[in-house]
Amino acid sequence: MPRNMFDLTGRVAVVTGASRGLGQWIALSLAEAGADLCVTARDEKSLHETKQKIEALGRRCLTSAQDVTDISSIDETLSRFEANTGGINILVNNAGYEQVSPSLDVDEDTWDKIIGTNLKGAFFWSQAAARRMSTRTVGGSIINLCSLTSFVGIPTAVPYGSSKSGLLGMTRALSCEWAPLGIRVNAVAPGYFRTAMTEGFYQDGDWSERMLDKIPQKRFGNASDIGGAVVFLASGASSYVTGQCIAIDGGFLASI
Repeated sequence: MPRNMFDLTGRVAVVTGASRGLGQWIALSLAEAGADLCVTARDEKSLHETKQKIEALGRRCLTSAQDVTDISSIDETLSRFEANTGGINILVNNAGYEQVSPSLDVDEDTWDKIIGTNLKGAFFWSQAAARRMSTRTVGGSIINLCSLTSFVGIPTAVPYGSSKSGLLGMTRALSCEWAPLGIRVNAVAPGYFRTAMTEGFYQDGDWSERMLDKIPQKRFGNASDIGGAVVFLASGASSYVTGQCIAIDGGFLASI
């Protein structure tokens, strides 16, 4: 048994949507565990802070502008990363989009943007990564960002919940198909984390109080909460774990 099963030294991880929030926290946690990083966002300039923080940890960081809904650019982005790193071992499909709206008001553009970002983009990133990981003797780990809406229905979040429920199904199916290739596919389902994308909700004191009342641990999630679970799934500590989704929610799902 290795001395530190969570050590990612010598590994290369790609994190999509890593300019802020959960994506940045995940990237930093992987770097702290020893991995070098390749990070993407729609605007490459927005990755400057993430890159600086990763390099301050003594790890290498490559950046690239990439919109996960632009499927044709995924292979080019990944090829560029591989040319500069020698190959990737870990993919975290973090890029996501949410828009709350009554279902009767949802239009096709909104539906397509949410599904295209959260589900379609994650599939084609996974496909491109798996094609490369399958040729390497060490295999690889793919980690998808699901959601509480992968398990429960949330009013006014139907397109988002549909995308995240689909992502959970995709995680399970790919884990079975790619296990013989040495590729593990898992997911995490973050509960209530205060990020730039969700800040509007937390500005409402009544909403925050109601949510805290539903969480057994009586607090919202923080950076180390999400990072630790992702490092586990990326590392040798989870070598016999695939097709699973870990809820990081302070006990929310267990309590309903």
